[in-house]
Amino acid sequence: MKLLVDMGNTRLKWATVNDEQLITGEPLLNAVLTQQTLLKLWQPLTAPTQLVIACVSANQSLTLVMEVAVSLWADINIVRVRSQAQGFGLTNAYLQPEKLGVDRWLALIAARHFYTVPACVVDCGTAITVDLIDADGHHLGGLISAGLALMKKSLAHGTDALPFSDTSHPLEAANFTEAAIYSGTLLAAVGLIEQVLAKQTQPLTLILTGGDAAIIAPHLSIKAIVDPDLVLRGLAIAADKSTD
Repeated sequence: MKLLVDMGNTRLKWATVNDEQLITGEPLLNAVLTQQTLLKLWQPLTAPTQLVIACVSANQSLTLVMEVAVSLWADINIVRVRSQAQGFGLTNAYLQPEKLGVDRWLALIAARHFYTVPACVVDCGTAITVDLIDADGHHLGGLISAGLALMKKSLAHGTDALPFSDTSHPLEAANFTEAAIYSGTLLAAVGLIEQVLAKQTQPLTLILTGGDAAIIAPHLSIKAIVDPDLVLRGLAIAADKSTD
């Protein structure tokens, strides 16, 4: 059995994989990530032979995760997955391939493996990332924008009068500030995705993942597949090829 860990900017997501069966666990917010919380989650597990990590968050958190794993399973093999120039039927478009966020690389691996390409892969997390791949698995580049919560926090931090709120509202022109911010930020995300797709010369499979995927998807004019475990599924594929 392998333990897969996707360490994002906001949450730690994890799963176990055994005989290609992926079983996701309870995610943890980075703000509450401690040795005690991880021990509580992982102590009941059958001892994994390998810990496979994808990390875009702080190194301190990465160290904590590895220390907990070693304290539970002294002989565990730890592998950190990174973006590559080529692999898994993909060619990375980045001039410096290692600079492509590993979560984006893994999402593209999963999209190539599980869905019809060409495709547009959108991760709706702390940042919104949009990546395109063609029918031959060539990454065509991507775009990055602030995610919904980050847009709202930027407004709250950058102004004296605009509040931060997580409350949902109807997507329409609003008559009070919180609802206006909700609609404005959500439509900014929707517009980004639809503008990217409008510039393509052929139909693409649209795949959304990340914490806000289910919020954004219903408001798109293009049908989207929502796959909340896309990065972990890509990590499971990468884990099969991983070495220490």
